[in-house]
Amino acid sequence: MTRDGEIPAIFNPKRVRTPSVVVTGDSSSNGPYNNNNSGGVGGGASGSGITAVSSCGFSNVLNSSNPQITHQDSISSSQQDPNEVITIQADTPTGTHGSQLNFGGESNDTQTGQLAIDQQANGQPGEDAEVRFRKLKACKESCCSELAKKMYFGVCVTILVTASWVGATHCIKYMYLYRAPYDDELDDDLDTSSSRAELSTELEDILAISDSSLHHVEDATEMFNIPPRQPVYFNAPFFAAWFFTNFSLLFFPIYILGLISARKCDKLSEILADVIRGFRERGFTIGRFLNRCLSFCILWLVTTYLYTLSLHVLFATDALALFATNVACVYLLSWVILHEQFVGVRIVAVILCDTGIALLAYMDGITESRTLGGVVLATLAAAGYAVFRVMFRKVMGDPPVAQIAFTFTALGLLNALLLWPVVLALYLTGAENLTSESIPWNMLLVASVLLLVFHVLMQFSAAVTYNMFVTLGLITAVPVSGALDVILYSATFAGMKLAGVILIAIGFFLVMFPENWPDYITRLLRKSVRAILRYQCCCELAEIRYAHSKHHNAGSQCER
Repeated sequence: MTRDGEIPAIFNPKRVRTPSVVVTGDSSSNGPYNNNNSGGVGGGASGSGITAVSSCGFSNVLNSSNPQITHQDSISSSQQDPNEVITIQADTPTGTHGSQLNFGGESNDTQTGQLAIDQQANGQPGEDAEVRFRKLKACKESCCSELAKKMYFGVCVTILVTASWVGATHCIKYMYLYRAPYDDELDDDLDTSSSRAELSTELEDILAISDSSLHHVEDATEMFNIPPRQPVYFNAPFFAAWFFTNFSLLFFPIYILGLISARKCDKLSEILADVIRGFRERGFTIGRFLNRCLSFCILWLVTTYLYTLSLHVLFATDALALFATNVACVYLLSWVILHEQFVGVRIVAVILCDTGIALLAYMDGITESRTLGGVVLATLAAAGYAVFRVMFRKVMGDPPVAQIAFTFTALGLLNALLLWPVVLALYLTGAENLTSESIPWNMLLVASVLLLVFHVLMQFSAAVTYNMFVTLGLITAVPVSGALDVILYSATFAGMKLAGVILIAIGFFLVMFPENWPDYITRLLRKSVRAILRYQCCCELAEIRYAHSKHHNAGSQCER
């Protein structure tokens, strides 16, 4: 409706009506102002009376500097408030040059804030997310590769080998320090412990003992022929070694349990058939196989006995350091028997290990010292273990895990069935004391389980990681055991003892050097130099990018 005397606008050229909306894009709207979005400003022609026109004639508005067009006429109730800013963002590649139309006449500060919000919304979050996703994917591929998994398993194996080996050695050492309360087994003509206790009580009542009259009790004890109570110590190293070796029976059952846990287990008969078939292919008959297993059993038992006996004299750390020299013996025997390649640096390692052994042998002097005997026993144990490893490789070759487990189970079975008469003979001759009071059964069982874990890891870990990590546990056990000796027994490591342990450790690491170690060192140096150069380039590139972004931000602020 028009007022009286007023001509409608279509016939009144002096009144200019501005368009309801100006499209600043080419053919499609951007962001939340899409026509398919019913909640936006251009959601539909029926909702607000605003029609988005797609025409090339309006594309020049995008790059022009025309003033903002405001519209203050009355609008329908479905449109937004006249004082509200309606911004239609153009579909530009960068989102930094878009123009906006104000329908409300706000100030330049509001326009600048809205422009900053639009630039942040239309930046490059998709590209940043994609780059971040690629980096995460590359990191996952590098961290979860087969090489990385072997490294992770290797670290775990080294920790377990160290813990089991140190725990078993300290348990054996504790057995020698164990003291039973008293020996209750006396001759028949002597009184029992209960009668002696009653007699001592009667004497105390008769003599009215005080602190000044204790010598009267001693005289009375001698007069009534009361034998003193003697403490009982552990003195059965061969029985302990035989008991430890019996746990080798569990090698093959542990292998079967591993297959069951991995869900790769066939029938037990099929597994045994595969193992027997593998031995037959290697030329083993039943008699030959049992003969070899018996030889390995005796060698294994003697090695364990020597190591157990050496702990009666030495600290656990000294015994562990001496036993770690078996890697040098393994290399010498492999060079002579298995005809492995000669490596000069390993000969230097053997010399260092021998020097360390000599220093440990004379660390407590030469005369009236039991240390020399303990060092000899521990060194012989290391040499025996080296002979076992080399001969096992020569006789058995490189068998699969199933055959190794079966061989160790047969070794434990032969030990339990054939070598128990030796234990009985030592007991009957009085060489070893096998009374129930003199043997700490708890420590014996714990040491047996830990030794079983140690040997299982030494034999089976090659299937999941490198042998280097398995062997590394022998030398990492030395500092751990040293800390325990200092805490438990107040041991001191200085002088010849400390020098011997350090030389043995250096020789151990030199033996582990690969055959082509100069090539590895050259490659390592090259990679280090490349990494340093790459780091420097990244730092320079980051500085350039920072300077460029700072200059770009300053230019954008000037344009605003």
